[in-house]
Amino acid sequence: MSGIFVIALLLWILGGTLGIDATLTAFIALSLLILSGILQWKDILNESGAWNTLVWFSVLVMMASQLNKLGFIPWLSGAIGGSLKGMNWILVMVILIVAYFYSHYLFASSTAHISAMYSAFLAVAISAGVPPMLGALMLGFFGNLCSSTTHYSNGPAPILFGSGYVKQGQWWRMNAILGILYFVIWIVVGSLWMKLIGMW
Repeated sequence: MSGIFVIALLLWILGGTLGIDATLTAFIALSLLILSGILQWKDILNESGAWNTLVWFSVLVMMASQLNKLGFIPWLSGAIGGSLKGMNWILVMVILIVAYFYSHYLFASSTAHISAMYSAFLAVAISAGVPPMLGALMLGFFGNLCSSTTHYSNGPAPILFGSGYVKQGQWWRMNAILGILYFVIWIVVGSLWMKLIGMW
């Protein structure tokens, strides 16, 4: 088993050089575990939480990529940016952060969310007069904080949800409360702190 672990580790480390994708590495390691008799096929089938995560997460990732590919996300970013012209920059920043945070419900990947919306929202913020460093940092902070929004919001979330300790309704309810707490701490206290230390 330790030999298979070393093979998997080396393939993950050298995958870029060897042209081996991380998914292929996982399948190679799994195949070696089955062929060596360490795992039986029934052991794999009994991992219902892992299969549940795989199916739901793959569907959600595909949906998020299609929303971006079909132009919905750029349209949404443009619509939000267009409706904020002429407003006070503080109000623009708050609206952008709230929209950025809650738009994560449309994404099953933080990487997809940030790559689709961060630069567009930052451009809108700067054009509205938000200090560039403040806008960049706030959107960066909330790009990470929105990872708790749903049970499909990032890679670890479906695995945590699949453990069954937290029900979906409870997860979303807790995040609604945490979202408000994040806004108060990061937008109000965080902005004042960054102003105090001279970051903007």
